[in-house]
Amino acid sequence: MLPTHDHVVVTTTFATEEAARAFARTLVERRLVACAQLLPIRSVYRWQGELQDEAEVRVECKTHRDRLDELGRVVAELHPYETPELIAVPIVAGSTGYLRFVDEATCG
Repeated sequence: MLPTHDHVVVTTTFATEEAARAFARTLVERRLVACAQLLPIRSVYRWQGELQDEAEVRVECKTHRDRLDELGRVVAELHPYETPELIAVPIVAGSTGYLRFVDEATCG
């Protein structure tokens, strides 16, 4: 395992699989992320004073931290939510080959 602080997993959510898939494809096509995984989830949260309980699709993206600013701009531009989730968590260690793949896909 290779220690790293140059790579992150970025998470956001969408109301539908179609919207999540289209967004993920855009990010990969623009080389902002190396990989995006879509997972069906259930979200319970308070929004504008009301309790919400909804099905969503979480998109987990692997990328290089140098791509975060541009990724944030694209989320602000294209995401349909008024306040989209956008969280980046550092990858503290990973396999050399996979992290090389992330670098080549996003920076290469």
